[in-house]
Amino acid sequence: MTVQAPIPVIVNGAAGKMGREVIKAIAQADDMTLIGAIDRNPSLTGQDVGEVAGCGALEIPILPDMEATCAMAAQEKQLPVMVDFTHPKSVYENVRAAIAYGVRPVVGTTGLSDQQLQDLADFADKASTGCLVIPNFSIGMVLLQQAAIQASKYFDHVEILELHHDQKADAPSGTAIKTAQMLAELGKSFNPPKVTETETIAGARGGLADENIRIHSIRLPGLIAHQEVMFGAPGQVYTLRHDTSDRVCYMPGVLLAIRAVIQLKSLVYGLEKIL
Repeated sequence: MTVQAPIPVIVNGAAGKMGREVIKAIAQADDMTLIGAIDRNPSLTGQDVGEVAGCGALEIPILPDMEATCAMAAQEKQLPVMVDFTHPKSVYENVRAAIAYGVRPVVGTTGLSDQQLQDLADFADKASTGCLVIPNFSIGMVLLQQAAIQASKYFDHVEILELHHDQKADAPSGTAIKTAQMLAELGKSFNPPKVTETETIAGARGGLADENIRIHSIRLPGLIAHQEVMFGAPGQVYTLRHDTSDRVCYMPGVLLAIRAVIQLKSLVYGLEKIL
């Protein structure tokens, strides 16, 4: 019986809130091995990432240079997976650089534009390198989205409300955008107008996505990540809601994505595609 080698993993954004959870999850996974940790916080450079994450020494220092880390892994022919939880402003370049080195990205950072996603998909295709872009790693959120698709067959009015912590840089969330896209792909136009609306304060009715679906974003300390999809019809409101109370809820999805991306030769968008 052939024993498969552990999957080598690099974590980009290793000292962030999500990055630390990913470090702990990989350290506990029998089929993975952490080979690199990247974070641009200069005060953490050289520190053991396990100590920073709170799971004990892992003998992996935090380094600031993502490309150098990927290049080193490529030279050793390890061809690892890179989990990216960084920032919307840097995620595109991070993913493109990883693919260029043959490193397979699993991307949890949101904020990529449609054009950037297409560019990365084309680049991954040409490189025959797997890439997963996952707006939300929660299995519960995937189930909510599937339930929303079913409900949309019976309701013509829907709006999306997403609530996140006040350190989230992009709005609306990638998850809310993905949910709206999934509903829009059904080929149905929602929210037929009843009156001519006027906003006395710009943005009061939220952002307008495809097929006339509105998305509302709230940012407050004390929140983590929450989403509601509200359907309305005469005499009733049907609400689907998902709440997170701890970032550990994302880790089963992250580990699933790491295992799946090594089998891919192109970019795949959405956790539901690999379940």
